[in-house]
Amino acid sequence: MGILDGIVDWLATQVMNFLDLASTSVLGALGCNMDTFKRYFPAASAMYEIFIWTAIGLVLLNLVWQLYRCYGAGFDIDTENPINLVVRSVIFLLLIWYCDDIVNLALQIGGTPYTWILDSSLPGLLVIIGVIANGSVALIALILVVILAWNYLKLLLEAAERYVVLGILVFTASLAFAMGAARGTNNIFKSWCRMFSGQLLLLIMNAWCLKLFVNMVGEFLANSLSL
Repeated sequence: MGILDGIVDWLATQVMNFLDLASTSVLGALGCNMDTFKRYFPAASAMYEIFIWTAIGLVLLNLVWQLYRCYGAGFDIDTENPINLVVRSVIFLLLIWYCDDIVNLALQIGGTPYTWILDSSLPGLLVIIGVIANGSVALIALILVVILAWNYLKLLLEAAERYVVLGILVFTASLAFAMGAARGTNNIFKSWCRMFSGQLLLLIMNAWCLKLFVNMVGEFLANSLSL
């Protein structure tokens, strides 16, 4: 069994080295900041200012149109109170102008537990290598490692997908804020808020699940595959 143990040991080492590299690079690069998103999608930063001025134009256009409906189209149309309309438009214009700071503050708040999760002390992937190649279950252990590694990579891809969706929501935040200035489109702004907070929470939970996955793999294989 010496040759088989050596082959299994080498294969398991390569698989776990690959997983360790993927885990460190992906989870470390994602996080709750947009640095990686800006690096791989530089056009998003270039077009961000366009979205800002487009959102401001939409708010002002809606304000003019709603005021026209209030004072120029007669009184038989269900219109919003002009004072409330102006106050709401001014508030959302300020939100649009400072939306970058607002979103970054939310990302910093969400990034705090994300950093705690990544910095938590859990058994590393390479801890189990010495256990896999011992005993008659070496080949079974290798098969299980490959299966678990495949599922782990799928979890990493899901985390990357969540990060890309979060980046899109961040760089289109100004347009979502513009929808909040009108009573008829206010639900779009509320939906964006739910999507943004949901994606941020899911990104944090993905990191938590990946850390638990690493811990489970180490404990399962280190205890001779016992249930």
